[in-house]
Amino acid sequence: MTKNLIANMVKNSSRHYLDQFAARAARSVPDESIVLDAGAGEGQYLHHFTHTEYESADFCQLDKQYGTITYVCDLSEIPVEDNRYDLVFCSQTLEHMPDPLQVLKELYRVLKPGGELWLSAPLFFEEHEVPYDFYRYTQYGFRYLLETAGFSIKEIEWLEGYYGTLSYELRMAARVLPMHAEEYGGGITGLLALLLVLFLKPTFYLVSIVFSRLDIRYKFFSKGHCKNYSVVAVK
Repeated sequence: MTKNLIANMVKNSSRHYLDQFAARAARSVPDESIVLDAGAGEGQYLHHFTHTEYESADFCQLDKQYGTITYVCDLSEIPVEDNRYDLVFCSQTLEHMPDPLQVLKELYRVLKPGGELWLSAPLFFEEHEVPYDFYRYTQYGFRYLLETAGFSIKEIEWLEGYYGTLSYELRMAARVLPMHAEEYGGGITGLLALLLVLFLKPTFYLVSIVFSRLDIRYKFFSKGHCKNYSVVAVK
């Protein structure tokens, strides 16, 4: 019970909004539509697409758990015919593609005319799944790449709000700030800095929880910068 209470308190607003994004994508297509989850990983969004003919693709090269993958392949070379899918869902994957334009051209190829690409990727996030982490995306970078690949942009939005970005950065600071005076230059100054950090770390963590919950309650996006962008584009 205590673990469930703590998990509820520290709920990650990014996971909340990513799940909402996947659910909205699933609702946008009728029963028996053919859907591709491109970069599906462990398949955490499969439950939203049970009314569709769901297929998945991933290259399966990382040391992590994968779900059942229909096509183990590079996303720039998906082994299916042209115009197969009614919708392609590609979440938190494009940053791991060394040639993102080629991947978007391939997703364009496998979509039916009028089909939609539902895409999200980070602007502000630490390097992860190394060494396969290559890019971060502004809304203008997304627009350039997608339009070059042939898509029309339907919407580009902040996935989370600025509170989510703050929550993420404070949680990281609580986790990674050094715990040795030598790493602050040593001597009296280093010791004082360490004492300050020891005080701030739990404060950062608690404030990160507050900002995450605020982000779920109200997505503030008029200032600051976002952690991830979400995009809907049409072939």
